Amino acid sequence: MTALLLGAALALTQPPFHFGWLAPVILAFLLARFEARNGVRDAFLAGLGYWGVHLAWLPASFAMMFGPLGVIPFVPLVLIEAALWALVVRLFGRRGLALLGGWLLLDLLLARLGPLAFPWGDLGYALTAAPGRMLAALGGVPLLTLVVLLTAWALKRRIYWALLPWALLWLVPLPRVEPTGTALLVQGAVDPLAKVRGESAARIYESLSRAGLREHPEAGLVVWPETAVPRLPADVASWLGGRDLLAGIAAYDGGYRNRVVWVHAGKVKASYDKVVLVPFGENFPWRHELGWLYGFFFDSFGLGNLADTTPGEEIKPLGPYGVYVCYESVFGRIARTLARRGVEVLVNVSNDAWFGPTFGVRQHFEMGRLRAVETGRWLLRAGNDGITAAIDPYGRVVAELPRGERGYLLAPYSLRRVSTPYIFWGDWPVILIVVVLTFLGRPPRSSWW
Repeated sequence: MTALLLGAALALTQPPFHFGWLAPVILAFLLARFEARNGVRDAFLAGLGYWGVHLAWLPASFAMMFGPLGVIPFVPLVLIEAALWALVVRLFGRRGLALLGGWLLLDLLLARLGPLAFPWGDLGYALTAAPGRMLAALGGVPLLTLVVLLTAWALKRRIYWALLPWALLWLVPLPRVEPTGTALLVQGAVDPLAKVRGESAARIYESLSRAGLREHPEAGLVVWPETAVPRLPADVASWLGGRDLLAGIAAYDGGYRNRVVWVHAGKVKASYDKVVLVPFGENFPWRHELGWLYGFFFDSFGLGNLADTTPGEEIKPLGPYGVYVCYESVFGRIARTLARRGVEVLVNVSNDAWFGPTFGVRQHFEMGRLRAVETGRWLLRAGNDGITAAIDPYGRVVAELPRGERGYLLAPYSLRRVSTPYIFWGDWPVILIVVVLTFLGRPPRSSWW
């Protein structure tokens, strides 16, 4: 029971909660338990507590939208995540620093599982609210996770002076950065189920954009969120003027595609199709074998026979804009790839209305903030019902529209072309550290329990 409670407490150090500064302390107690005789069992219980709290918004939002059956898919996800914690402790739990390497290795692997990739819940996000998040410019979120793990390991070993550098991460000042331009981010607050039923929100987005541009004619860019409309309005060039538009489109082109189009000088210049799809949400693995199960849930949820979304083939810029869609915001490698290809501002379009009034929306947003830090670029985020905001290259939210409000936000930003160490090296420095830590000890020969 103690391990379960510690795991739940550790989840409260992650966004959107405000106890990140406690992460190494709680984790130190867990690491001590993982090295004990019942370490594997405690790791499983801690995992249940951690993931049960960290992902509590999933069953809550699905139950509100689809009824009690919406809770069922949440159960195997938590059990699998908890079992993976137990596996890591089974392999590395009694080998000191090797356990830290195993933990990082698990995070890196989960972010690279192809259609099953789920890079959620990394401990490094405990630093999202701290100025020390700037370390992500050196090695991304994996480096932040390493900092949390090493601080916890030091505390477990009673090396209490490790709290000094940890405290500095929360106190160090950040420099100012001044924007040079503005964008109009449009938030339509449209019911996502209405869009699934085929209802168009084109009039809403066109009306909001026209009103916003009348009030803020200085805006040089307009951004509509993920799948805002099924197609662009025919007269878009007449009211857009010489401005750029990035619009989320629910496109049908050899299959359903989650697309963003770039309108420049009144014409569609290029488009980007979402590459990394949500597992069991946009792509349905093993559909041939599990078609009967998918069909049961689709019918129960009133969604009909949902088809898999067709993924894009390439992560590519749209002119100076590095656009990525919703779930892709939690993958550091996507923003990094765009930065390496010369984009000067990141643009994330999303539709988190599926999450309802739960904390999942804020959690998703807070995780995505670190893409600005990793790449040293401004980040503009347009959400269907929020969170719509502008984030500066140091991860600070400089403008935000209230969630659920239908409206527009004049968002400051600048075009920047800089190169951070993370853009250049990616995860490789942390991967090398993982190799060193992981092989500091051999897997134990003791029994599972």
